Amino acid sequence: MQISSATALVTGANRGIGRALVDRLLAAGAVRIYATARTAAEAEKLAGLDSRIVGLVLDVTNGSQIEAAAAQAKDVNLLINNAGVLDFGNFLDAGRPEIDRNFATNFYGTLDVTKAFVPLLEANGGGTIANLLTLVALASMPGLSVYNASKSAAWSMTQSWRATLASKKIKVMGVFPGAVDTDMLAGVEMPKTSAADIARAIVDGIAEDSEDVFPDSMSASVYEQWKKDHKAIERQFATM
Repeated sequence: MQISSATALVTGANRGIGRALVDRLLAAGAVRIYATARTAAEAEKLAGLDSRIVGLVLDVTNGSQIEAAAAQAKDVNLLINNAGVLDFGNFLDAGRPEIDRNFATNFYGTLDVTKAFVPLLEANGGGTIANLLTLVALASMPGLSVYNASKSAAWSMTQSWRATLASKKIKVMGVFPGAVDTDMLAGVEMPKTSAADIARAIVDGIAEDSEDVFPDSMSASVYEQWKKDHKAIERQFATM
């Protein structure tokens, strides 16, 4: 799609990849950006960045806030489901609260926001939905068991949405970043890609109508290996 004619809504836009996406969409000439955050103060800060930004309060686990966002952002033709959470630990250590938290945001939040905005995208002549997934949706790292599972479910959902919405002229894209230098991975010592570089690759992928985007060298390399021998990647990730 043409970013210069896009009216976008970005969930979780106040930090990390979401914040970088707002900057990149502005640079690419987006018409309007609904930038969402969970608090009014954060939404207000986002609105003050540029006249094209509308700050919205949106916790993707809150149904009434989703409805309110859809009622206000009726001109959206680009939806970026970026909001996410991550809890560390394997399934023996993780309790039901951690499991529920990750699925509530990473799976059900993406599902509910998408369902609310599909009628709007269709009414606006079609558009694009981009879901922020993760490289570990392809092969699990045991230390991220709950996060992996929620994002793998979101990957399956992304494929289902792609098939369901094709006739409505709505494209659905999955984004599979590796390690990104954000608050989510603060304290984890490993090579990381900047959020700005990830956002650039995502926006380029949207402009190119890509179905799947591996936005950094780590994810691109692992994906090529995964296509050749996914069991080898599974065994490799199992040791991490």
